[in-house]
Amino acid sequence: MALRQCAIYGKGGIGKSTTTQNLVAALAEAGKKVMIVGCDPKSDSTRLILHAKAQNTIMHLAASAGSVEDLELEEVLKVGYGDIKCVESGGPEPGVGCAGRGVITAINFLEEEGAYDDDMDFVFYDVLGDVVCGGFAMPIRENKAQEIYIVVSGEMMAMYAANNIAKGIVKYANSGSVRLAGLICNSRNTACEDSLIEALAAELGTTMIHFIPRDNVVQRAEIRRMTVIEYEPTAPQADEYRALAQKIIDNKNFVIPEPITMDQLEDLLMKFGIMEEEDESIVGQTAASESAASASN
Repeated sequence: MALRQCAIYGKGGIGKSTTTQNLVAALAEAGKKVMIVGCDPKSDSTRLILHAKAQNTIMHLAASAGSVEDLELEEVLKVGYGDIKCVESGGPEPGVGCAGRGVITAINFLEEEGAYDDDMDFVFYDVLGDVVCGGFAMPIRENKAQEIYIVVSGEMMAMYAANNIAKGIVKYANSGSVRLAGLICNSRNTACEDSLIEALAAELGTTMIHFIPRDNVVQRAEIRRMTVIEYEPTAPQADEYRALAQKIIDNKNFVIPEPITMDQLEDLLMKFGIMEEEDESIVGQTAASESAASASN
């Protein structure tokens, strides 16, 4: 099969990196050859695969060596559970420079050094998800990733972030091959959560790929720096990640999304009883502040 390059976005704290690593572990278990490229300055995209606190990042190693040109591929690419290849882009010290710059540097380096093997099935970019700007838009903007998955929950701000990410995809879809491949609901046990995310997916013109129930076994595995697939392979939650992996293997539903307005998002939340009509919602406040900022510019 041809190499499929996928990026996983989502609101900060939604469980994006945990979901990505459990998904990738399930793909490896199914015999797929996979690489994770961590594109988050926290550098926590590979710790469960490598059983490590944090992998040395390309940006950190480049700073130590003098430049990226002085690095060798084997210094930055580590192999973990299921022969999954792991890379962390890293970023500058907090408050210094553009954190997204590490993403650009890392992907260019991996391409130049031949990291994308001919026999590789999937590359997953785990990307900082509240914003789709600057370096963090690199997998979308430069056509590095053709499939974008958004991790979301029934919480209002997670849905707000998902809609914003969809807007970012639209911006680059018309000039390239990037497409929204679906929503992954990482449950927070909110009211009507599966139906709500299915409705949001329909509004965006896509589907909810899978609903991942909340289960404490995920946290127990994380404490041991392991995925559920490895830590407790017979757990029902492990089967949820296997089901997600199979759905992604079979997925052919790649679309240019149709983002909705703030009013439509609030209407959706009211329809499912998540927000009362008289509520002064966070989304409404955000929309109002954005409008005020635009008017002052």
